[in-house]
Amino acid sequence: RKAVEKERNVPSFTQLNDLASETAGGTVIFATDDWFAPAENLLKREEPDFKAEAFTEFGKWMDGWETRRKRIPGHDWCIILLGVPGVIHGFDVDTAFFTGNYVPHISIQAACLEQEENTLIHFRGDRIGTAASEEELEAVKKLKSDSWTILVPMTELKPGYIDCSHNYFSVNSQQRWTHIRLNVYPDGGIARLKVYGVGQRDWSRVSLNEAVDLAAIINGGVCVGFSDAHFGHPRNILVKGLGRGKNMGDGWETARHLDRPPILKADEKGVLMVSGCEWAVFRLAHPGVITHIEIDTNHFKGNFPDSCKIDVLALSSQEEKQGKIEKWNDNQSLKWKTLLPINKLKAHQRHFFSSNSIETTEVVTHVRLTIAPDGGISRMRLWGFPRSLPSTAAS
Repeated sequence: RKAVEKERNVPSFTQLNDLASETAGGTVIFATDDWFAPAENLLKREEPDFKAEAFTEFGKWMDGWETRRKRIPGHDWCIILLGVPGVIHGFDVDTAFFTGNYVPHISIQAACLEQEENTLIHFRGDRIGTAASEEELEAVKKLKSDSWTILVPMTELKPGYIDCSHNYFSVNSQQRWTHIRLNVYPDGGIARLKVYGVGQRDWSRVSLNEAVDLAAIINGGVCVGFSDAHFGHPRNILVKGLGRGKNMGDGWETARHLDRPPILKADEKGVLMVSGCEWAVFRLAHPGVITHIEIDTNHFKGNFPDSCKIDVLALSSQEEKQGKIEKWNDNQSLKWKTLLPINKLKAHQRHFFSSNSIETTEVVTHVRLTIAPDGGISRMRLWGFPRSLPSTAAS
C-alpha cells in the first residue's frame, strides 16, 4: 500500500528530462567537501545502492554526496554545470540510505552563465577524503554564486527511509539556466539530485540548412506520454550526442504483453501478427522536417521489438495539453500521419532510414514511436531541419 501511495504522490514533472544527469553531461565543478563520498554521485542515473559492510579509509562507503561533520563556521555546498541548459520544472532531492546522517535542510540557486564565465570546468579527479583547496575557494568566488537566483528556499528534508526519501520541489521559473548551486545546511549526505526540465537551445544560431537531431534532449526534445515504461523510461532514448546506450537500463523497455498469442504467426513480410503494441509520444525540440531516422536496439538481444513505426503531426501547446489529458488515445482530433511505416527490427543493431523510407515532408512538432508487440529501444534519433510552422498551426 505504501508503494502505491508513494507512486501516486510523484509529481508530473518527474516525467521530464534530468538536465543534470551524468548521462546528459552534467558535471560537478565545485564542492566545499567530499570527505565520505564525492558530489559526483549526486548525478548518477542508477538508483542509490547500499553496502552494509563497505568502508573506505575515510569512513562508511555511501552512494551519494556526504560531507564530514562540520566543526568550522559555515555550511557545505556544491555547483553543478547542467549537461543540458534549459528550463527547470522541478527537483527531486533523494536522501536514500542516509538516515542518521542525512542533510537536515537544503536550498537551491541557479544562474545562466555565458561560456566565458565557466572558469571552473575541469576534471576534479578522485575527491573522496578531501575538501576544497584555498585556490578552488578563491576561483569559485568569481562566479558570485551566493547571489544567484533562489529556486528553492531553505527547506527541511526527510530522512532516507524507503517511504520518504524523495523530496520533491516544483519550480515556476521559465528562465533558461546553465548552473545550479545546491546548499546543504550545515552538512551531511544526499544520495541523488534530479533536475527535471526541458532543454532550451538558441535556435537563432542554427542555420536553416543545418541538419540537427530534432528529438535530442540537448536540443529540447522531451517525452510527453507513453503506454508503458516498466523497465526503462522512453526519455532515455533521447540522450544527447552520438554515444550508444551502455546497457539495457539505458533505454526504453516495456513489460511483456500478457495478451500475446500462445503461438505467434507472421505475415508475408515476416512481421508478427499481434494485436498488442506500446507507444511513446515526443515533442520535438523545434518544429521541423525530418529527413533521416535512426532506431538503435543496442543491448536488446532477446527482448528487442519485432517492428516499429513512427507517426507525426503538428500540434499547438493547447492541443498537446489535451493529448496529455486524454493520454494520447486515438481520437478524431489527433490526425497522426505516417512518417516511417512498419519496419522489422533486429537485435542489438542500429537501423538507419533515409528519405526514401520517409512518407511525409511536412513540418511537424510531435512524433509517436510505436513498437510491436513490446520490448526495448536504446536510442531514437530524428535528423532534420528546423522550420517554422504554418501560421494556422502555430499557437
